[in-house]
Amino acid sequence: MRVSLVLGCALALAGCSTVKGWFGGKKGDEKPNEPLALTDITPTVAVSKLWSANAGKGEGRMGVGQRPAVVDGRVYAAAVEGGVRAFDLQTGKLVWRHETKKELTGGPGAGDGLVVVGGLDGEVIALDAATGTEKWQAKVTAEVVAPPAVGQGLVFIRSNDGRVTALDAATGERRWFWNHDLPTLTVRGNDAPTLGPGVVFVGNDDGTISTLAMADGRALWEQAVAEQDGRTELDRMADVDGSPLLDGTTVYATSYKQQTIAIDGPSGRPMWASNHGGAGALGNASDRLVISSPNGTVYALDKAGGNALWQQPGLARRSLTAPAVQGDYAVVGDYDGYLHWLRLDNGEFAARARMGGTTLRATPVVVDGILVAQNVDGELTAFRLGQ
Repeated sequence: MRVSLVLGCALALAGCSTVKGWFGGKKGDEKPNEPLALTDITPTVAVSKLWSANAGKGEGRMGVGQRPAVVDGRVYAAAVEGGVRAFDLQTGKLVWRHETKKELTGGPGAGDGLVVVGGLDGEVIALDAATGTEKWQAKVTAEVVAPPAVGQGLVFIRSNDGRVTALDAATGERRWFWNHDLPTLTVRGNDAPTLGPGVVFVGNDDGTISTLAMADGRALWEQAVAEQDGRTELDRMADVDGSPLLDGTTVYATSYKQQTIAIDGPSGRPMWASNHGGAGALGNASDRLVISSPNGTVYALDKAGGNALWQQPGLARRSLTAPAVQGDYAVVGDYDGYLHWLRLDNGEFAARARMGGTTLRATPVVVDGILVAQNVDGELTAFRLGQ
């Protein structure tokens, strides 16, 4: 029953940015449940398309938000059907391709010379980052829709049953696992654990964030980002589906229940809380965080105290991705294949581009000034600011 509820919610969320938005809108709004139509903008920054490529058959309606990993000048991308491919970040040239008959639902994680992907039946496949040659396979207890986290000699897998499994990076042998109970109804999807010095930060579907000892998986502290309150299961959804953001010694996390919190990493002590948030990841700029809320409003929050610096409501109900930060701009994708660049200082629209005309669900990735986005058809496109 729980699987059916989660899947049903996933399919609904694919076309609507918030469950609550199904039941009405503001008075006088002629189309309260439809995505807000885009209005013309005057671009204030040039955005250049560098290249496009295809990673294979995309995720379609699975609702998993596959995104590429970019490490050491290469873009690694997976597809439900089509295996894993590596592209040159600057040119988009195919470097290698690894074929598999397994359905890969999780985007790749990369690091320490490995590219690791997860599958529909809990498969975990580790490849050599230089050549695409398979190094090992392992199995976890449930579907993997989050990118693995790779580092410090371990591979961390967040499976869809709330479990985190640590595998030896050299052999794939299981070192430890940690379980967390799931609520009855959750938002479809989750994100990679975040690695810190000797610890692993995990966002949970019940609105909490947990910190585990990297050596043995022992829970060090747990902190609520949002409370699971409300009359119905829908009202109580409080998922922390984006990877916690570690900035210095501060951990930031945000929740589908539109709460964001800053936490002292070593102690787990809350530092501030804000009533603006979303289930996805946080965009990280030098002095502010950027958030896509479930209703499609984009917010910037002051890192020091959590105060809202600006909000951009012009993308309401467009099922936005979590934001990325490219230079002086925040970038979000939407259900119709558009990418939107917003000025970090005031939230105004600065540029817009469309890729493929199909849904963007995964957070864009920015490395070395280049933004790479992947849509649900498996198409990859890279953009640079300027001519």
